Amino acid sequence: MQTAQCIQEVSKDAYLERARRVLRIEATAVGTLIEQVDSDLADAVDAILASRGRVIVCGMGKSGLIGNKIAATLASTGTPAFSVHPGEASHGDLGMVRPEDIFLALSNSGETDEVIRLIPFLQDNGNRLIAITGRPDSTLARHADFHLNASVPEEACPLQLAPTASTTAALALGDALAIVLMEVRGFRPEHFARFHPGGNLGRRLLTRVGHVMHTEHLPIVCPEDPAAHVVQTISAGRMGVAVVCTDRELVGIITDGDLRRAMERHRRDFSELSASNMMTTNPACIDREARLQEAVDLMTERSITSLVIADDRRLIGLLHLFDCTV
Repeated sequence: MQTAQCIQEVSKDAYLERARRVLRIEATAVGTLIEQVDSDLADAVDAILASRGRVIVCGMGKSGLIGNKIAATLASTGTPAFSVHPGEASHGDLGMVRPEDIFLALSNSGETDEVIRLIPFLQDNGNRLIAITGRPDSTLARHADFHLNASVPEEACPLQLAPTASTTAALALGDALAIVLMEVRGFRPEHFARFHPGGNLGRRLLTRVGHVMHTEHLPIVCPEDPAAHVVQTISAGRMGVAVVCTDRELVGIITDGDLRRAMERHRRDFSELSASNMMTTNPACIDREARLQEAVDLMTERSITSLVIADDRRLIGLLHLFDCTV
């Protein structure tokens, strides 16, 4: 039978003030960590860097959920890691733990039974133990090789029961550990992309320009083509440009902007202009083997939306900024 709850009638302003109180408490909790971080974190980083194994993250309940996120962050930033459930670990999953692995255990009290039971195995197996707890004098902290102090002044929960500020603090410490490791390893965007091939960044960093460039039905005009033909070619090409070529030899490019400027300068005799009168010579080009991110960076730097792909001034294809998105 469910316990009846008394819903308080309060204003929306009261909702907002209560929400702000929670955020202030959690912000204070994370701020407190700055002074609590000590040499144990630095020593833990050195131990992980020296290890040939993985980081295995373990926690029960809410700590386990935070541990899952920490493991995912470590794994995606260059430190091999995965999480295990302490209950399942005691019933066979400890077989996944190799002696060279580093074990990272989370428990705010430092007395969680399911986690404490694993300590004898870890000691016998030769694993180094990193503990994130809110109590430096707890059983878990005392048996750890490295203790990261996640104690907080108070929980955001008014009953001081639901883990709130304490889980935020643990998560922040996990992030600190992961990012320090990431920076020391020299982890770069292209490394991140290898672990995130399905994302936009991953696609840009792993894909070559030649994989996505347009090679057929390109909007090509000759230097002597009249303005009307240039306008038709740009409209039909739907890339906002026309490439000026002589027998596929790149001569210049005409963008929508070039057209507008030519119209403004030559209002009455615009129709008498040829492509050579409107084009920009030496357009921005890129090699087909360049990474897509390089193309995006070049287009951003030049404030343009299309790039010519050429080989020794011979037109190969065109790339539009839209082609660089997922």
